[in-house]
Amino acid sequence: MAPIASKKAGNDRISPAHVAKLGDYPSRGGPDKAEILIKTQLGAAYWADSIHLMAETIEPQSLDLIVTSPPFGLVRKKQYGNVDADEYIEWFRPFAKEFKRIMKPQASLVIDIGGAWKPGLPTKSLYHYELLITLCKEFEFHLAQEFFWWNPSRLPTPAEWVNIRRIRVKDAINSIFWLSPTPWPRASNRRVLTPYSNAMHELLANGYKAKLRPSGHDISDKFSRDNGAAIPPNLLAVANTESNSRYLRYCGENKLPPHPARYPATIPEFFIRFLTDPGDIVFDPFAGSCVTGEVAEMLARRWICSEIERVYLEGARGRFEMDPAPKSQGPHEPTVYKIQRPGLLWNGANDHLPLAADGGKKRPVA
Repeated sequence: MAPIASKKAGNDRISPAHVAKLGDYPSRGGPDKAEILIKTQLGAAYWADSIHLMAETIEPQSLDLIVTSPPFGLVRKKQYGNVDADEYIEWFRPFAKEFKRIMKPQASLVIDIGGAWKPGLPTKSLYHYELLITLCKEFEFHLAQEFFWWNPSRLPTPAEWVNIRRIRVKDAINSIFWLSPTPWPRASNRRVLTPYSNAMHELLANGYKAKLRPSGHDISDKFSRDNGAAIPPNLLAVANTESNSRYLRYCGENKLPPHPARYPATIPEFFIRFLTDPGDIVFDPFAGSCVTGEVAEMLARRWICSEIERVYLEGARGRFEMDPAPKSQGPHEPTVYKIQRPGLLWNGANDHLPLAADGGKKRPVA
C-alpha cells in the first residue's frame, strides 16, 4: 500500500501488524485496538473506532478528502446504531476535532446527512443544520457548497404525515455538506460534467441572441459556445436501488447481513472525481460496507476506511474479493430522472375539500 503517514508504525506504511491503541476518548463500544480486515494495493479497511484510529494512526494534515455518511440523528434506533438528534452535536464534536487535524489545508470534508422528524409531530428537527453551523463556527470549517441528493426511488415517508393524514409531501432529499479548512479547496467541475439537454442542443444549433435578461443578467454570446457538456447543478439525482451487486451476492453466499443504510456508489464517486487527483488519500470514518473504499480503489485513489461493527466489514470483503456482476452487452440509454413541474395536476378536482382547521392534528378515520 502507498504511504499514508503513520505515527505509530515507525515508518510511512500501514501493515497488518500496525494497530492503534486507545487514546483519551470515551469508548463507543468498539474494539480495543484497530485491526485491518481488508487490504489492497491502494487501501485498507479497519475494524476500529474511528476516533481512536484518527487520534493514534493518522498524522496531521495528511488527508485529501474525507467523504462519509455518518449515522443520522434519528428518533428511532437502527440496526447500525445512531445517536438521538438532541445529542448529535455533542457526539460529533470529537470527530470534527480530528477531521480538522488530519486534513490538508486545501482538503475537503463531504458529509451526507439526512434529516429527522420530531417525535410524534409533522415538523423537522434542525440537528443537521445545527451540525453545519457548529462545524463552521466552532471548528472554523468553510462551507464550500451545499448539495442535495434526491433519491427518486425513496418511498413516500413519513407515512403518517404523507399517506394517512396527507399534510406533508414525500421526504426524498438528503443534505450533503461540502466543507473545507479553507475557502479555496482543490476542485474542478470539469471532472463531473453532464450531457447537454435537448433544449441546449437546439439552442446551439439555432443560435442565441445575446441580450440583457429581465433579471438583470447579461447573457453574452459566450452562452452559445459548445463546450461539449454541461456543468451539473448541486442537485444529485441518484436512485438507491442496488439489488445485484457483487457485495450483495457475497453477503448472501456467506450468510452475512448487508449494511442497511448504504449510500449508492455514485455519491462518493462524484466527490472523489470532483475533489481529488489519482494517488490522493480518501478517508471514510463511518465506512459501513466500504462503498467509499471500493470507489476509491476503482478511481486509483489511496483510501482508508474505518467501521466499528465488524460484521459489516466482513461483508465488505465481497467488494474486493469477488468479480463484478457481468454487464449486459450492447448499447444502452443512460438513466435520466425527471422532476415534474409543481402543480402539473392542478385541475380543481380536490379544491372543494377544505383544509383541516386543526392542520391535520386529528387523525382521519380509515
